[in-house]
Amino acid sequence: MQYGKPPLSFEQQADLLIGRGLIADKAFLVKRLQQVNYYRLSGYLYPYRQPDNTFQADTAFEKIWRHYTFDRRLRLRLIVMDAIERVEVSIKTQLVYALSMQTGAFGYTAAQTFPNLKVEDYTNWLNKVVTKEVNRSKETFVSHFRAKYGDTHKFLPLWMLSEIMSFGCVLTMYRGVTTEIKKEISASYGVPDLVLTSWLHTISVIRNTCAHHCRLWNRELGVKPLLPNKHKYPQWHVPVAIPQNRIFGVLTILRYWLSIIAPQSKWTERLLDLLDEYPEISRGHMGFPDNWTDSPLWQ
Repeated sequence: MQYGKPPLSFEQQADLLIGRGLIADKAFLVKRLQQVNYYRLSGYLYPYRQPDNTFQADTAFEKIWRHYTFDRRLRLRLIVMDAIERVEVSIKTQLVYALSMQTGAFGYTAAQTFPNLKVEDYTNWLNKVVTKEVNRSKETFVSHFRAKYGDTHKFLPLWMLSEIMSFGCVLTMYRGVTTEIKKEISASYGVPDLVLTSWLHTISVIRNTCAHHCRLWNRELGVKPLLPNKHKYPQWHVPVAIPQNRIFGVLTILRYWLSIIAPQSKWTERLLDLLDEYPEISRGHMGFPDNWTDSPLWQ
């Protein structure tokens, strides 16, 4: 069976859900879809779907969103990993959206889609995604797609693939896309594309550090994030110079990122509460300048 579903804009995704009976303010729904992949949210919508794909009466998006946030809070207990997970979901959403709108559901299967990757690196990436990410996946949507479309399609649509793709594979994909797409994505976060690429590399390393339960407190960062230009982005330098070699720099980047993708988050309060709970822990070893609270990024 041929898979013919085209990529939809965020507005079209919202119209589709509302047209099927989801109770939601369209502007608010579009904003959430920009933050979280439609396909990720579909798992929380599924219990409320009827056989004809419409939603049960009184299915409100606020209820679905609470399901999503409850599940996220249930799964995550570490402050840094909480922030990184939100960033990862946002980056995936933006990258999948930009790439699929430009190249279609299966455009990622062509090497020319990633002009900034060597052919060998692209081949290794694709093989890893297919053989390790997809073939070992136990997700229901993977087996469903194979049962329904497997006779025609060897690969998953990009928006499905992104849900089982490791952050490392996402980072490789991001590095490989066109400069045009990188600039489009970085602009949504208010920083240059080279800075965003650097941040993603650093975050990937920090993520692995957290996953392996390694120390963050006084760690010297092996992969230091770039900071935006001092003249165009003075808040990163004046009156407080954000250090690049310690976890405080990463925390500042995460706080900045969350102010854009999840401004309603209480992440900063949780971090400050943790710091207050352990006043004996040296802030200096974490890279906190003495006047760090004077930084516009922390106000």
